[in-house]
Amino acid sequence: MNHGLPLSTDRPGEPHLPYLIDTEPDPPEPDLPLSSSGLGRSLLFLLLITTTTPRMSTVKPVLISGGGLASLLLAQSLRLSKIPFQIFERDASFSFRAQGYRLRLSPEGLDAIESVLGPEHFQRFWDKCGKTGGSGVSVINAVTAELISQTNPEALVSRGGKVVGIARGDMRKIFAEGCEDHIEWSKHVAGYELTDDGVRAVFADGTKSIEGSLLVGGEGISSKVAKQVSGGKIKVYDTGARGIHGQAPTRSFRLLGEGVFRLTDPTHPNGTISIITNVRSGDMDDPDIEFGWTMIGPPGAIRAPNDNYSIVGKGAAAIAQDLTKNWHPSFKPLFVDMNEAEAAFWKITCSTPSGVPEWPNEPRVTVIGDAAHSMTPAGGIGANTAVRDSALLGRLLREAGGYGPGVTAEYEKGMREYASAAVHSSYSSAVNAFGIKIEEGSSATI
Repeated sequence: MNHGLPLSTDRPGEPHLPYLIDTEPDPPEPDLPLSSSGLGRSLLFLLLITTTTPRMSTVKPVLISGGGLASLLLAQSLRLSKIPFQIFERDASFSFRAQGYRLRLSPEGLDAIESVLGPEHFQRFWDKCGKTGGSGVSVINAVTAELISQTNPEALVSRGGKVVGIARGDMRKIFAEGCEDHIEWSKHVAGYELTDDGVRAVFADGTKSIEGSLLVGGEGISSKVAKQVSGGKIKVYDTGARGIHGQAPTRSFRLLGEGVFRLTDPTHPNGTISIITNVRSGDMDDPDIEFGWTMIGPPGAIRAPNDNYSIVGKGAAAIAQDLTKNWHPSFKPLFVDMNEAEAAFWKITCSTPSGVPEWPNEPRVTVIGDAAHSMTPAGGIGANTAVRDSALLGRLLREAGGYGPGVTAEYEKGMREYASAAVHSSYSSAVNAFGIKIEEGSSATI
């Protein structure tokens, strides 16, 4: 009999250990005469047990460090391919901290996401996305409310003539659907160790994970996996520019109209401070929806108390409100009415501008998303590049039926090509927009 059915030996408090039943056909039953002899019956029983009981063989899961967007989309790909996986996330839950700003999705990003999710799952994702019309990006003086310029909307269009975007937190929740039982919370991966036939994640408290077939580092710009596997060649530079993310009720955006807006304030002594937001007319009357905005300033323009950029909530909100106190009354509601609990600082970082570096391939370990290629928010291509990583690596694993010795090398070759172009584009845009400059080899890294 060919069973071919997955089993699980999950027990409360133990990691998920996936198994597969051996699918070899059962050999024929032994042709022994039945006798009343106790010995004969015992021999027959033992032979039947050994020839008809399925043999169990452990299938090592793919280990994923970090529960961000790229990691969760990769997990979806593995789930649909029936490849076992386990995610280790350092936070205690998805709601542990602010989930970040709204993301604009490029055609490439949407294509990557759609190639991974099933039709119904993608439809739920699509329905959650906002679709913005309007006339491109309107750049407005935040103090005088004068229109400075408008850009060509074609550069922003995602699908159907609309700019498509989604809040990072919503995107993370949708990508996590069906994967929740495979996430271990409060697990901070600090490195890894190779075994004779696999790999284990090593946690910050000194404990180790179950043995996996492959470790994928997707834990963001501070990835210890990326540093170890690349021998320190993957670098993340601190550009010195800073930002604050915030959100407010939709009614606060009524005076802007529909479209993507950049409000700029050139009156600050340390450089121009600006915010970018998009306003979707279809959501304007929904009291349960908040629109987000992202404030960005060049080095020295936005400062946190004691340079503590881990501050979230009211402290971050108060600084945003102070920086915009002289703005035109049309824009004040964005800050006066803001949801203070969701306010958060963030450092603007960037990987090596010349591209994703080469390192000797380790077949059992690779990296995705910001762990491989951190980008500035300029151009809005960081998350779109990250989901392309997930789609590519997931497809290669599916085609190989799971881990294979050449999978990570093929993935890294393809990833370097498109991700290097994306990093360079993002950095070039940020030089003009935020006044940053990175000297490879000498600028500060994190």
